[in-house]
Amino acid sequence: MREGKGEAILLPILSVFTALVVGAFIIPFSDPNVLAAKGFMETLSASWAAVRNAYSAMFTGAFGDPKMISAAFQAWQATGETKGLLNAFRPVSESLTIATPYIYAGLGVALGFRGGLFNIGAEGQLFVAGLAAAFVGYSITGLPFLIHLPLALVSGALMGALWASVPGFLKARTGAHEVINTIMMNYIAFRLTDYLLSGPMQRPDGLPITPNVLPTSYLPLLFAEPMRVHWGFIIALALAGVVYWFLWKTPLGLEIRMVGANPNASRYAGIRITVITVLTMALSGALTGMAGVGQVLGVDHKLVRAFSSGYGFDAISLALLGNSHPFGVVLAALLFGFLRGGAARMQSVAGTPVELIRIIQGLVIVFVAAPEIIRTLYRIGSSRKQKSAS
Repeated sequence: MREGKGEAILLPILSVFTALVVGAFIIPFSDPNVLAAKGFMETLSASWAAVRNAYSAMFTGAFGDPKMISAAFQAWQATGETKGLLNAFRPVSESLTIATPYIYAGLGVALGFRGGLFNIGAEGQLFVAGLAAAFVGYSITGLPFLIHLPLALVSGALMGALWASVPGFLKARTGAHEVINTIMMNYIAFRLTDYLLSGPMQRPDGLPITPNVLPTSYLPLLFAEPMRVHWGFIIALALAGVVYWFLWKTPLGLEIRMVGANPNASRYAGIRITVITVLTMALSGALTGMAGVGQVLGVDHKLVRAFSSGYGFDAISLALLGNSHPFGVVLAALLFGFLRGGAARMQSVAGTPVELIRIIQGLVIVFVAAPEIIRTLYRIGSSRKQKSAS
């Protein structure tokens, strides 16, 4: 049992490492110095410089420059000035800010997977949840912070749950496949957003943007500006713990996992498949909807067209990478957050196309989805096979 848990941790780590190694072979093909090099040694030297510069820029873009952090820390000790320290840690803040909606969306899709449902509609659910949170945030005035913020949060989560429960109900009552229905609901959500931002929810100046939400509905920052990480990150971590407790420590969570593992046996055991299916999709939609709510109330303070950069679709990859476990999803979301956090600096400083990060993400998913590749490369499990063979 202990060996299996160790392998479950080791395989994703090796998958990330292998993806970075493969990415190192791709980077030189986009570097002009490598393409202009003449001779084997010059090409090899230029290739090494390109890989070193790209990954160094990605690291500093995701975690900050160690030299700048050290200097800022020394200045803080000497003068007590915190501005330089906040600037030095800003890359970490940006990475965590990017990772926050990933955690919400990944948790939602992972919960659906545990219930045997493929929620491909996370992108649409976070759009409609963001719409609901934005509407409550700017249209309701006169409420104190302690009422307005929770009301906006709950409104967005409920809208995400309602949106996801439609394909859940169709699945439970008619057998209609949730993949098709959630994809169609995505398109409805996108077009609904376009309509609302061009009419009823449009800002008075005519731009396809909602009015800014009121400060009483803001998710507060964890630190002072320029750091943008907000309390939505802490809520996301707390929800990961709640989802774990719910799925593995409560009777209802057990029923969800039973239905996901074997619906026929669950029906024979007396579990109400229809209720569990709708409930699972609703909970999944509420979690994925929080990704949109967090972006609206914590980062943008308004909703614009295409405000999501594919968080809902990436959530499928996160759930797979995290093995549909809440804590695994958190680690996968942090990985994606730091990769994307470092992508901008990698492009601006090293001149490496930002699309390389997408390639690395895709390679990670490929290696996780096909673990035999990693086992073969690093000879993992060979001793176990030899024991079973003997």
